[in-house]
Amino acid sequence: MTFSWRTLIIGLLLVALVAVCRVAYFYHDKYAAADSLATERQQTIDDMQVRQRDVAALDAKYTKELADAQATIDQLHDDVASGKRRLQLHATCTKQSTSGAAGMDDAASPGLTDSAERDYFTLRSRIELAGKQIAGLQQYITEQCQN
Repeated sequence: MTFSWRTLIIGLLLVALVAVCRVAYFYHDKYAAADSLATERQQTIDDMQVRQRDVAALDAKYTKELADAQATIDQLHDDVASGKRRLQLHATCTKQSTSGAAGMDDAASPGLTDSAERDYFTLRSRIELAGKQIAGLQQYITEQCQN
């Protein structure tokens, strides 16, 4: 038996080849896991961006509706203040007294005091605000939270 350098070199090359294959397989698994994680994270980011756009559109819609409602209320207030429109009340006035002299006390139409009129517009504005907020939240829950 003679010592053959050629056999030794081929044997060492085969051992090196096996080692390189095992290292490549190990890092291939690591790369596949990292690639899968990166893809999953990108999908999450894309989904969040879509949801943010949807929420921004929803917010813009209800903000515009609320601004339009407030403009309508302000216009009504200005019209009432200028006399173009009047608030209609469903009220009855009782006569002061039937035994006194005939007068014009009961000839005036019923009306709101200044503070009651201000309170009416404040209340109307707050009702509109609450209604728009509730509608917006309900739509947000339906579109974003239940998906």
